[in-house]
Amino acid sequence: MSDPDIAVLRQKIHGLSAAEFAQTLRERLPDAEVALARTPEDERELLSRARVATGFTVDEQALESAESLELFACVFAGTGHLPIEALETHDVAVTNASGVHGPNIAEHVLGNILYFARRFHVAERQQRDAHWQSFQTHELQGSTVTVVGLGALGEAIVDRLDPFGVETIGVRYTPEKGGPTDEVVGFDDEQGLHDAFARSEYVVVACPLTETTRGLVDAEAFTSMEPDTVLVNVGRGPVVDTDALVSELRSNGIRGAALDVTDPEPLPSDHDLWNFENVFITPHNAGHTPNYWERLADIIAENVEKLDAGDDDFRNRVV
Repeated sequence: MSDPDIAVLRQKIHGLSAAEFAQTLRERLPDAEVALARTPEDERELLSRARVATGFTVDEQALESAESLELFACVFAGTGHLPIEALETHDVAVTNASGVHGPNIAEHVLGNILYFARRFHVAERQQRDAHWQSFQTHELQGSTVTVVGLGALGEAIVDRLDPFGVETIGVRYTPEKGGPTDEVVGFDDEQGLHDAFARSEYVVVACPLTETTRGLVDAEAFTSMEPDTVLVNVGRGPVVDTDALVSELRSNGIRGAALDVTDPEPLPSDHDLWNFENVFITPHNAGHTPNYWERLADIIAENVEKLDAGDDDFRNRVV
């Protein structure tokens, strides 16, 4: 039995199976031996022989016998759930799926913004009640949009906003790097951050959850926003202070919110956020795309080729 080049571990993402992922990798890398694990025993056995493994996570104990493993390709953008120290100890490089979600989540954000700009929530309600009455709307053109987080996702969002004639402000850890937005401020620039909130009709949260971003959009942030501001969160629920958001909605302090992520999550059926007509909630669904495995396979294929060439400057490397 030959040793596999790539071991695909057990996982299901957005209704897509690991078997589909393995087949996509075989098509993308026809000369590679791609093996699919279907049981825990399969995973342990394949990890002991493969050079590359890919999945949601990897069992820390299994790394003890993974003598050939050189690269673990996480199928999520976030890697906080991985045994990073153990992987480093065993000299296993780690990459993530950053950028895979860019097109679909950016489209989701744009849909959220247009939903509130054209007040489709009002039209939905009136249609449900068979009530024909004209209503006021807004234009996206000429608005200011702040995008919190200028990683691959934030850049994809800004790119899709460009044709709409909006001013954009980006928030990132290293503002000196600049970015695709008209202006860039840092997470640690309190004055700049609140000035951006105060000037924006739309604030889009597209950053990961870190100690810096936890609770970033709090009561003070909402106070800085104008009453016509709409919050869109496709990052992580705890970046937004939920109690502060509910309070702001109750007092008409902002125009509305589109939430693909919440805190808590899943959102309990009796939570107050379900009761606001100007809150649009999707069940952490912005990341769904039928093209997930294809985009991820492109990243892994590029990194396997680098591995074969002795190059460890892997795309999306986090360790």
